[in-house]
Amino acid sequence: MLRAISPVDGRYANKTLALQDFFSESALIRYRVRIEIVYFERLCRSGLPALAHLSHIDLSDIWKQFTEEDAQRIKEIEAVTNHDVKAVEYYLREVFTQRGLGEVIEFIHLGLTSQDINNTAIPLSQKEAFETVYLPELNKTVEQLRHLAMTWIDIPMLARTHGQPASPTRLGKELLVFVERLEKQIRMLTDIPFAAKFGGATGNFNAHVAAFPDMNWPLFADELCASLGLVRSQYTTQIEHYDMIAAHVQALSRINTILIDLCRDIWTYISMDYFKQKVAANEVGSSAMPHKVNPIDFENAEGNLGMANAISEFLASKLPVSRLQRDLTDSTVLRNIGLPYAYGLIALSSLQKGLGKLILNESRIQKDLEDQWAILAEAIQTILRRENYPHPYEALKQLTRGQQDIDANALHAFIHQLDLPDAVKHELLGLRPDTYIGVLPG
Repeated sequence: MLRAISPVDGRYANKTLALQDFFSESALIRYRVRIEIVYFERLCRSGLPALAHLSHIDLSDIWKQFTEEDAQRIKEIEAVTNHDVKAVEYYLREVFTQRGLGEVIEFIHLGLTSQDINNTAIPLSQKEAFETVYLPELNKTVEQLRHLAMTWIDIPMLARTHGQPASPTRLGKELLVFVERLEKQIRMLTDIPFAAKFGGATGNFNAHVAAFPDMNWPLFADELCASLGLVRSQYTTQIEHYDMIAAHVQALSRINTILIDLCRDIWTYISMDYFKQKVAANEVGSSAMPHKVNPIDFENAEGNLGMANAISEFLASKLPVSRLQRDLTDSTVLRNIGLPYAYGLIALSSLQKGLGKLILNESRIQKDLEDQWAILAEAIQTILRRENYPHPYEALKQLTRGQQDIDANALHAFIHQLDLPDAVKHELLGLRPDTYIGVLPG
């Protein structure tokens, strides 16, 4: 681990370990084996005479019990073939022969091109990694944020627009802003299908039709992909066009951008002393300044979310572009498909840790409100408008704009000299910064 080039497999390996089952080299090989087996089994059930006697065969143990030693054997074959998918086929020929299936080994990889395997294996690994590892952690983060929002739902807080004091809000409501944004984007993300390409050398089932013209190969491929939870792209070149992968990582990027926004807001609240952070006895905040408790979890999360977005941006812009029926640029790029998830997981882990360390400093929040009676100018001028008082906005602007010494006394003195019924003056005098918080919008 100390010699790892990337922090994904080095410094942060413990946070990304679960992704190794989906995006490592060994995992890619296992997924390729899985697709080859699924294809062969469906051929056996398709009615082809040569395979009719194997219609009930179950070879799933080959990929379910796939070991690192099996993966290493395929890498040994690849060292000779210089072709990764062909090495999988040759490996399966060995396995089939060992199992007494030598007479049907020519049906392994029948009529397929490498991308029928890769462009089914990779979206399947992506789908299963997303559903079993990434999405649960993302949802966990949203629920943690929702819990904090509801805990602090009634905490009045000075809002800041353009960095300046503005109409008060609720701390919990400001967190619910992020909850709602994230939930909407997650719904959009989960609606994006995982697409596969399965159609022979250039997407037309040429070899399949030549050998078995009576078979409905498009339907066969549709059903194979559907059995894996994938949607088959109907019109393709030799490769999947990757539009759905692009859509998926772009949706992830939007979520990451919202999380970056959250990290920066929480960081700012910490700098304003609205939050303290729980202190671990043996941790060090600064190598020079012993007093410091830095908001490192939010900074770490922001940095890793940015890394995830940078890679996602390249994947989304590069993968859908290929020369004519294909070039090989997608092959090396696709090997990085796990990185947005890895950097995202690192970020989510840090964000969850940071949120769990927040301690509300309610007295500091209350003091900020108490120091900003001028924010009631909005409420006063609006009530004066209701009463048809002449030029209320201008009167409040003259009193409050740019003034540093507007306190309760100054504001109340202004109210007392207004030519208004006593009931309206009483209403205005009852306004306070910590109660001028409107209603919850939802």
